[in-house]
Amino acid sequence: MLHTAEVHVATFDTLRETLAPGLALRHLVRPDWLAEARAGRAEALRPQIAALIAGADGPVVCTCTTLGPLAEELGALRVDRPMMQQAARIGRRILMVYVLESTRAPSLGLLESLTAPGAEVRPLPLPEAWPLFETGDSAAFHAHIAEAIRTALRDGGVDVVVLAQASMAGAAALLGDLGLPVLTSPHQAMRALSAG
Repeated sequence: MLHTAEVHVATFDTLRETLAPGLALRHLVRPDWLAEARAGRAEALRPQIAALIAGADGPVVCTCTTLGPLAEELGALRVDRPMMQQAARIGRRILMVYVLESTRAPSLGLLESLTAPGAEVRPLPLPEAWPLFETGDSAAFHAHIAEAIRTALRDGGVDVVVLAQASMAGAAALLGDLGLPVLTSPHQAMRALSAG
């Protein structure tokens, strides 16, 4: 598991216990790689990511949405692919929520490549929430995301909600009463790993 935030280690270890008991996970946390990618220098990380994937004794999952396309090109599973595939199967009207601008293009590009012609993807940017994540205030971070989604859904017209970044997954628990699927990348990726 290639992460760019330490918080993802506990997220995936907890999911493993529920969805894939006994599955061995090894974690590498590189917040500096996200900083490089956000500064427009993701391509400079190619040799390091390639070496990591080549040296792994099993599949590598990149949990960073920003680095996902590069990691996938080099042979990793990008954490959001199983989620986006599921969203495309569920419905034609998709609300895609994200908090980092650097994830907009990779998330939107992947989702639009998987949806049927005529599908509508509504991006919902929430950049104001990211500082809450950076300071470790997960409760406020997830609450802000959940409230913004409820506000966006007052207009209706959505079949499924996609939380584009792994860091956003905790907001799904606050939206169980919506009456429509709220997909998270850690859950869908772990299901894919356990199945295959």
